[in-house]
Amino acid sequence: MKLPRILITAMRSGAGKTMLTCGILKAMKMQELSPASFKCGPDYIDPMFHKTVIGVSSYNLDAFLCGKNGVRKILKKNGARADICVMEGVMGYYDGIAGISSEASAYDIACITDTPAVMILDCKGLSVSAVPCIQGFLNYKENSHIEGVILNRLSPMMYGRMKEMIEVQTGIRVYGYVPVMKDCALESRYLGLKLPNERKDTEEKLERLGEQILKSVDIAGLLELAENAPEIDRRDMEESFGGREPEKDKEKKSAESAVAETVRIGLASDDAFCFFYQDNLDLFRKMGAELVPFSPLYDEKIPENLSGLLFYGGYPELYADRLSKNESMRMSVRNALEDGMPCIAECGGFMYLQEYIQDESGESFPMTGFLKGKSYPTGSLKRFGYVTLTEGSVFGKEIGAVPAHEFHYYDSEVCGEAFLAEKPMSKRSWKCMISTDTILAGYPHIHYYGNEKIPGNFLERCRKYREREKGRA
Repeated sequence: MKLPRILITAMRSGAGKTMLTCGILKAMKMQELSPASFKCGPDYIDPMFHKTVIGVSSYNLDAFLCGKNGVRKILKKNGARADICVMEGVMGYYDGIAGISSEASAYDIACITDTPAVMILDCKGLSVSAVPCIQGFLNYKENSHIEGVILNRLSPMMYGRMKEMIEVQTGIRVYGYVPVMKDCALESRYLGLKLPNERKDTEEKLERLGEQILKSVDIAGLLELAENAPEIDRRDMEESFGGREPEKDKEKKSAESAVAETVRIGLASDDAFCFFYQDNLDLFRKMGAELVPFSPLYDEKIPENLSGLLFYGGYPELYADRLSKNESMRMSVRNALEDGMPCIAECGGFMYLQEYIQDESGESFPMTGFLKGKSYPTGSLKRFGYVTLTEGSVFGKEIGAVPAHEFHYYDSEVCGEAFLAEKPMSKRSWKCMISTDTILAGYPHIHYYGNEKIPGNFLERCRKYREREKGRA
């Protein structure tokens, strides 16, 4: 399968991956190309910036959450009609699971998808030392997949000499440079970059960035590199998903093919609840869900004729006062859940279903109160990283192991004990999540390509609820 593609990576976090990836995407759009974008790892925010640039959803490529087959499937499915697939790496190129492995790193994604990588080199305070830095990354693995570099934060006057030195001494191609652009910096907060819609000048910044990229980066060369990427191998791969062995196709019926009559599912979607894996939403639709967006911030109540609710992550703590004051919505949600409406609630959504959210000043705001407990700030990351969830059931059915991810500065008085979360390459584990016949709630984020039984069981329960409601009518 011919699929033009490149992966934009860096030596470390903070080197400009997201800014330059967005700039490259913008430059390609300016040249009337239709790129597809992807983010390596479990990040929610960077894909929002990609979407702001290209106008269509960006997708996650995560080897731990989705497995190798899942990564390749997501890439092929979402990139097949694009002129070029642009992947943004995660952290440093070789940084993966547990801080001691390259598994699930950007390098791992490059290997799984056989994609040429272009490394962004932050040149602030760097000149000749760039050569051994590049050589180290090229030689660390037998096939690094690194085919070029882009020099970031470099003076235009230095570019010609730096380019010649690097190409002569490393044999790798330099695809251009980007000067210091302080006015295009993307601001951050504790979970990553501030969201694109939080600044009125985001699109203006991206426009300036795209114009600069067109001037100083070899877009034609990047397109040629992408065009020469090897064809994607169609062969199925035998490998474990998040530490468990996948069932053979002949022994199972794919959840995607078990599409029954469409069922209406309410999807909380606003500034407070905005962390979505687009493939999760697409999979729900493919399995027969009609997703009906609503706003816990602004709407008075949940939509009519729903058979289930989805509350994903975001920043409910930043909007705790407004969420609390929308009492009619809180009561609408609580009444539906107490009546048995099935629900999935992750991280911020889990916090909203509890009794209170406490902000950084110490003030507590009432939430729906369907679940016991209060969420409160801790000032540092809690239980950060990948986990494998075991020993639990979802909507009353055993589902096996579930690869998941946690990333939050808040904690809760009642995190649940339905699952055992185990850190990979570590002896650390803890109990987490609340799981009953009608609800799955907790801090872990789950990509459904890692275990399609979760959306399948949820929709089955939603259909039973719908039939119950029809019987009441």
